[in-house]
Amino acid sequence: MTVTIRRPSGARARRPAWEEPPTPVGQGLKAVLLTLLVLGVLFPLWVVLVTSLSSRQTIADAGGLVIVPKSIDTSAYQTILAGGAVTRALWISTLVTVIGTAIALTVTVLAAYGLSRPTSVGHRWLLAYFLIPFLVYPPLVPRYLVVTGLGLKDTIWALVLPPAISVFNLVVVRGFFQGIPQELLDSARIDGASDFRTLGRIVLPLSRAVIAVVGLFYAVSYWNVWFDALLFMDRNDMYPIQRVLQSYLLAGQAPHTAGGTTGVNMPPTEAVKMAVVVLTVAPIVAVYPFVQRHFIKGVLIGAVKG
Repeated sequence: MTVTIRRPSGARARRPAWEEPPTPVGQGLKAVLLTLLVLGVLFPLWVVLVTSLSSRQTIADAGGLVIVPKSIDTSAYQTILAGGAVTRALWISTLVTVIGTAIALTVTVLAAYGLSRPTSVGHRWLLAYFLIPFLVYPPLVPRYLVVTGLGLKDTIWALVLPPAISVFNLVVVRGFFQGIPQELLDSARIDGASDFRTLGRIVLPLSRAVIAVVGLFYAVSYWNVWFDALLFMDRNDMYPIQRVLQSYLLAGQAPHTAGGTTGVNMPPTEAVKMAVVVLTVAPIVAVYPFVQRHFIKGVLIGAVKG
């Protein structure tokens, strides 16, 4: 018996539009659109960088922000780095970011692994408990009273411990862990591996993508900490870089960071502001390319699985 399969002809033979290869016109439009998006992102960064390296006369001729550089003047960077406040703030922010990210990743991974195992006692109730602050943000006054009552005010722990776990990151990591084949975990348990050994030898090596993404989320969050510094820090020498940036943007220049430069020798206010912005943004911009390739794999798989 012979079965003949007839292929549809004409319009019926055509595939859906999204399965068709792009036309030259479509490729051209994509290129133009992507170019505009890239320029929309890079143009403000370019203006900030160029303005921070411009002289007073160049800024005056441009009427404020500089687009086309005429000369390079690093006096703004020399001024803010000579006073010591910015370098100290960079050190505080780096310390908070490193310690906070390490603690947050440790707590998030341990909690996510426990909540992802169906044999964990009360894991559903614990997950619901974790989701409460995600849906209802805790009031500001109790948070302040807890931090001050524990004696954490004016210490880096006031910036590290309160945001030590993010429910969103916890849910993402938990979903990723649930996507790991149960057979791998069962085989490790049969071989006599404990939960911590299974987590360290099997789960974590398979979860590098999601851990890199969540780690970057935590690092950016700690690096950009500002409100907690405004709330819990009264000492100027404990300000992180974002708090110092706020004082520069509001006051123009802080007298204690001018490094003894006064009068006409003082660099323009716009250059000083933009220089602080560059120093604030540069570390995150430098780190981001190393983990950018993990974003799609880590976030999407963690969000879809489980």
